[in-house]
Amino acid sequence: MTQALLIYNPTAGRFPFQPFAERAAKVLRSEGWDIELARTHDEEHLRQVVVQAANENMDAVFIAGGDGTLNRALGGLLGSQTALAVLPAGTANVWAQELGLPTLGWGNMMALEESARRLAHGEFHDVDIGICNGTPFLLWASVGLDARVVHQIEPRKRLEKYFAIPQYAATTVWQAHSWEGMDLHITAEDETIQGQYMLAVVTNIHLYAGGLANLSPEARLDDGEMDLWLFSGETLTAAIRHMLTLWSGEHVNSDLIRRISFQQLRIASDAPMYVQVDGEPLMEIEQIDIKVKPQALRVLVPRDRPQQLFTKV
Repeated sequence: MTQALLIYNPTAGRFPFQPFAERAAKVLRSEGWDIELARTHDEEHLRQVVVQAANENMDAVFIAGGDGTLNRALGGLLGSQTALAVLPAGTANVWAQELGLPTLGWGNMMALEESARRLAHGEFHDVDIGICNGTPFLLWASVGLDARVVHQIEPRKRLEKYFAIPQYAATTVWQAHSWEGMDLHITAEDETIQGQYMLAVVTNIHLYAGGLANLSPEARLDDGEMDLWLFSGETLTAAIRHMLTLWSGEHVNSDLIRRISFQQLRIASDAPMYVQVDGEPLMEIEQIDIKVKPQALRVLVPRDRPQQLFTKV
């Protein structure tokens, strides 16, 4: 029988998780899974529970939460045969959107059960992971305007999470009003780039900006590479123009936006940069080094995904 741990924090997220977690566990058991429930108290406890599950060679760890919670679980699963699975109950849930899973909300209070049912018959895949100055990430790492916004709004109170997307958009416009860009020195593989940029985003997936934009249409989770997207400019007008081109998908043809695929990357600036990984703020620093670890994490994903995510079938 397939064994897994279902982890939830009863005080995190927009809703009290316990009844939803228990119903999701019941669905998984009805589909033939041997499920244990684990309540976590804080980030350190979450990491300890995840590491223990990996050491016990469990088949999967289900995380009832959002992208930030998934990120905090990564370190304990890298290199193991225990897969990471999401029961989306966080704020933006972009990883779940990438997989086509429904998000828990007032309009869908059965989302965790539906996600559990689809994942119960899902597929295991090994995916690439990025390491940014020692911190692993599954989705993105970035410096610049969006990282500055993350530093402004995180951590959020439970009430604020109900208005996550409007808050993010409003804060982005407000911060862009006084943003002057960054003079960056970038080394990607054998290529060196110097210039003034508003934003530099490394992405492992398609979606970005709370799932509102398909930033990297050709991204694959298991190709051993990630994409660096560079957005030039230093004014509010440039920021709004970039937002509009992102939402329309025209950014892939823009002369003001550039994409570079890489395995190793360094981004440096003369001044400390705002940095974020998977929507979580990191300390401000003048240089980041990012390395792609090919197929370092096992994930459990539904078979009926909305877009092509893997090079290997």
